[in-house]
Amino acid sequence: MASPYSDGGREKVASKLPVALRQELKTRSAQLGIDMQDAVTEAVEQWRARPVGENPSVDTAGAESWNTWLPAGLYDDFKFDCTRRDISFVQGLAQAVRVWVDSHAASLNELTIPQYTRRIVVCNQKGGVGKTTVAAGLGQAIALGLPATTGGSKLPALPGRRTLLVDYDPQGHLTSQLGVKQVPPGNESLVTHMVERDRVVGTLLEQVVPISPDHFDGRLFLLPSSFDAFLLDSRLGSVRGPREASLQRALAPLEEHFDIIVIDAPPNLGLAMDAGLYYGHRRKNEAIGASGVLIPVEAEDSSADAYAMLDSQIRTVSLDYEVEIDRLGLVVNKFDKRKGYVATSSLDNWQSLGSPPVVAVVPDLKHQREAVHVKQPLLMYAPTSTQAQRMREIRRRLG
Repeated sequence: MASPYSDGGREKVASKLPVALRQELKTRSAQLGIDMQDAVTEAVEQWRARPVGENPSVDTAGAESWNTWLPAGLYDDFKFDCTRRDISFVQGLAQAVRVWVDSHAASLNELTIPQYTRRIVVCNQKGGVGKTTVAAGLGQAIALGLPATTGGSKLPALPGRRTLLVDYDPQGHLTSQLGVKQVPPGNESLVTHMVERDRVVGTLLEQVVPISPDHFDGRLFLLPSSFDAFLLDSRLGSVRGPREASLQRALAPLEEHFDIIVIDAPPNLGLAMDAGLYYGHRRKNEAIGASGVLIPVEAEDSSADAYAMLDSQIRTVSLDYEVEIDRLGLVVNKFDKRKGYVATSSLDNWQSLGSPPVVAVVPDLKHQREAVHVKQPLLMYAPTSTQAQRMREIRRRLG
């Protein structure tokens, strides 16, 4: 089944693909630096060019739902070829991917490229510290990329990456700020894919919303919040299987479509936050510091108390589930030195921690509030503002 792609040049194709083959496709395209959509397009065209009988049959038993995008018109041509060759579309797509993977071997030098989608969980146990501001701004900076710097400090360019912002907070501030509606109660959402896996009908990718595709070159997307998330902690108590992995299970099918996933987490000490922290843990053979938690704080005493609670929860999740959760850094947000000694001494205390490091100090200025008021991304509304520059600084520091 195909539906129009957001830019009109591609069609979204809903099909099925064996999980192992899908992982091979994701890994190989990442190793070669090829967008997965382009890899699948190459695969289909390569399959169509081969004589009948030269494409190997693939065992598609247990294949799971999978979406991709093909150039407009290619889906119909491919489907016609499958019918002509007397095979199902699922089998044809599996054959095409199999042939492409086998014919695009990665060299030993290319095998060092990470095979995991990076995951950044923006969190703190204190509300109002600017988790949403930091998550949104960082996601925008990642999607846009950074130019190379010149002068005394030469730094390489960072290309824009396909970025998914996940509003994991039931308050839905990130969703609202970007001008998107929250998912109504009872509708399919991230929550239902976490706690009602046996009942969901569609794919979570269908809930993803593009954000200002013209400005962000079609690389910034949002998974909106759901009102049902207010009850997530209690509902996780009845989940079968490891509850801490519920968010990871729900988001796993999305990872192949994005380079980086940024989670706007709620101020929560319960099971939902355990699942959020677990999602950011370092996976097998993943580079240290590629994924983990980014912690916004304020330069005042209560923020330090909240950080201590979060630090304790991170340690508990790490020990209970035997995983490593990297602390990527602190962002001192809404800093205003006019508040005097309390603000400046608190900033000194944050910077003296050393680990995790302070990756940026974001001033308390009007531009973010204005962007929220007009429901526009900060880096679109005020791209040259100091706050926007600090978001790019965080992007640069995280690599």
